[in-house]
Amino acid sequence: MEFELVHQDGPARAALLTTAHGIVATPVFMPVGTVATVKGITPRTLISDVGAQIILSNTYHLHLRPGSEVVQAAGGLHRFMGWKRPILTDSGGFQVFSLAARCKVSDDGATFQSHLDGSRHHFSPESVIEVQRALGSDIMMVLDECPPGGAPRAQVARACARTIGWAARSLEHYRTTKPLYGASQALFAIVQGGTRPALRTECAEALVAMQFPGYAIGGLSVGEAPSDMYATTEHVTRLLPADKPRYLMGVGTPADLLEAVARGVDMFDCVMPTRNGRNGMVFTSRGVINIRNARWERDFSPLDPGLDAYASQNFSKAYVRHLFQAREILGLQLASVQNLLLYHWLMRSARKAILDDCFADFQATMQPRVSRRL
Repeated sequence: MEFELVHQDGPARAALLTTAHGIVATPVFMPVGTVATVKGITPRTLISDVGAQIILSNTYHLHLRPGSEVVQAAGGLHRFMGWKRPILTDSGGFQVFSLAARCKVSDDGATFQSHLDGSRHHFSPESVIEVQRALGSDIMMVLDECPPGGAPRAQVARACARTIGWAARSLEHYRTTKPLYGASQALFAIVQGGTRPALRTECAEALVAMQFPGYAIGGLSVGEAPSDMYATTEHVTRLLPADKPRYLMGVGTPADLLEAVARGVDMFDCVMPTRNGRNGMVFTSRGVINIRNARWERDFSPLDPGLDAYASQNFSKAYVRHLFQAREILGLQLASVQNLLLYHWLMRSARKAILDDCFADFQATMQPRVSRRL
């Protein structure tokens, strides 16, 4: 993997991330394909309509179903799901937080009770690398422990120390194993520490000293106030190397993305555009729509007049509302595609503004526009 910082406008960065399966122009949003699919959207639509450069899948979920052995027999995740562009795989560390009732954590790793059938599975830093080798993702993540928002300092400190220890073990195992499909894989570390600057500093400095190819900021958007999330993001990006990619995990709204780009973040993922889209929340270049509302019943204007895309221009708000009212699956698909279109358009526009040295003006104009409720 290669990372080229092309231009900066203040802390905001435009870069190129070169992987074995293609070059990614940043800042970039990664659609979430947890179980080897972005729900309801074909890879062709993601590429030709949305313009997705890279997607994210989840190691924990793919380990449970269909199993890394099945993916390996298919020749890796790219072949299994018919996606030829880069893939990043999360390690399962977030499930330590989201499935806490089904998970037991020790210094050795995390033992999960499957949410599918109740079977027990142990994830160690080493086994997570093995699973991601079998998946063949371009970017692998270390196993980490994500404490809940508002956790006591002692709990956050334990998670931080465990994350550092697990990162060292992950890196050692990464260096002693090889890719399975002839394509290189990079390993990113994850900075934890909650919203406590001293713990974030401790974690970041320890991980930077290990010289990972890239770094993520984890443990945010888990219940803390947006102001705390932005302050923590700014604090951590100042501690990370300028010549390596920075990835803010699981964030967020269009406004969150712009705030993080302004603080030097390069990469994002979030289920929000597709999950919220399936529930009738549509993000447009003019604001946010609840497409189920009666006010759209006779609105025959395009779903998003401001975006030049098939889903945005070819279907009216009234029609998409009708699809939701009739419980037709096409409505869920169109809303999801529209939301991904908006996120990708926003990141492309942010990149252009950075290259043109006008990102602050772009943010000031665009952020309230895409955030307002229509």
